[in-house]
Amino acid sequence: MARIATQPYERQTWSTELAKQSAIVIGASLLVALCARITVPLPFTPVPLTLQNFGVLVVGLLLGSRRGFAALSVYLLEGAFGLPVFNPTGPGGIAQILGPTGGFLMAYPLVAFVAGWINEHIGKHISEQSPRRFGVAVFSGAAAELVLFAGGLSWLAVLTHSIATAFRFGLYWFVFAEVIKVLMAAGVVSRWQKRFSPRP
Repeated sequence: MARIATQPYERQTWSTELAKQSAIVIGASLLVALCARITVPLPFTPVPLTLQNFGVLVVGLLLGSRRGFAALSVYLLEGAFGLPVFNPTGPGGIAQILGPTGGFLMAYPLVAFVAGWINEHIGKHISEQSPRRFGVAVFSGAAAELVLFAGGLSWLAVLTHSIATAFRFGLYWFVFAEVIKVLMAAGVVSRWQKRFSPRP
């Protein structure tokens, strides 16, 4: 009898948790979309300088591997259906996913997953109040950036039929900016975790 009485409560709790997690994932996808609006076109490459990657790192580091992957998958679906979530210098929709920046876009779910997975597995041994959390977040973000550029440059090489051109278009101009984004994302996430984690 007690088991039957608790079933509606369990279903309600499960539904509430699902709605909460869905809202977090969708909200995270919109954060990346907001970051994508901050874009600077560069005249010597079809790949613009954008804050989009910063948003991807923050989402992965903050939400973890599974929710980060889900959020960026939702982000790609939003863009594929024509919602204005990609950087505004491109054509939008599927055309943007298949364009010069497509390799970076398609890598985003995996980038968030890698950042979150490393941060979860190394960070679980370190208190969220410890200054070392920043170093873990930096390492996680840097590893995720390797995945990002592997995807982006590979796609550019396919489009341009030249590895050298792919590196010229998609790497050299962005290294310094990406280092700054990794440090910024690690700083934001470590401060967030320190502020909102339960204190011993």
